[in-house]
Amino acid sequence: MFIGHFGLGMAARRAAPRPSLGTLLLAAQFVDLLWPTMLLLGLEQVAIEPGATRMTPLHFVAYPYTHSLLAVVGWGFLFGAVYAWMRRDRRGAVVLGLLVVSHWVLDLLVHRPDLPLYPGGPRVGLGLWNLPAVALPLELLLYVAGVWLYVAATRARDRTGRWAFWGLVVLLLLVHLSNLAGPPPSDPVTLAWFAQLQWLFIPWAYWIDAHRDNRP
Repeated sequence: MFIGHFGLGMAARRAAPRPSLGTLLLAAQFVDLLWPTMLLLGLEQVAIEPGATRMTPLHFVAYPYTHSLLAVVGWGFLFGAVYAWMRRDRRGAVVLGLLVVSHWVLDLLVHRPDLPLYPGGPRVGLGLWNLPAVALPLELLLYVAGVWLYVAATRARDRTGRWAFWGLVVLLLLVHLSNLAGPPPSDPVTLAWFAQLQWLFIPWAYWIDAHRDNRP
């Protein structure tokens, strides 16, 4: 899942009006932002296997530090605690922590049984990536709903706030379509470096939010 995580991050603005969109998206995508660095360090492993599922050629061999349920809960607690310490916003901290954990929950829907409950523990996954007729509309629905809820919760202060936001919305959708229709990565290292580009969406989201206000 890709744009579904971003959609949930946008939707969370309704529940937590104080965190920036950048912080919300950082939380929602946090473990996937850590994952490519873990790959490059050799702490986690992925293999490129066309046909691994009908929607992705990635075989997630081992990712206990970013995608086990126990690790994700730990990351969520840490993320929320750091935000609470910095901003003194308990509500925002809880929402951000839950957003981090939501990543595992959404992945549970689409991954085949490769998500560990804890490092070295049993692996689970409902496998909707093998049912594109279900997975594709579900993820698109999450994304569209998130965009709508963010727009309903905020308003553009100027043209930057309007067009920078819609530019991000369109670009995320195009990246998602490219991931689905494009050729598989040549090797795990190339995949890891390409995945690092996700970090660019975070400062873009902070820039957007600096030009938008919460609706009363």
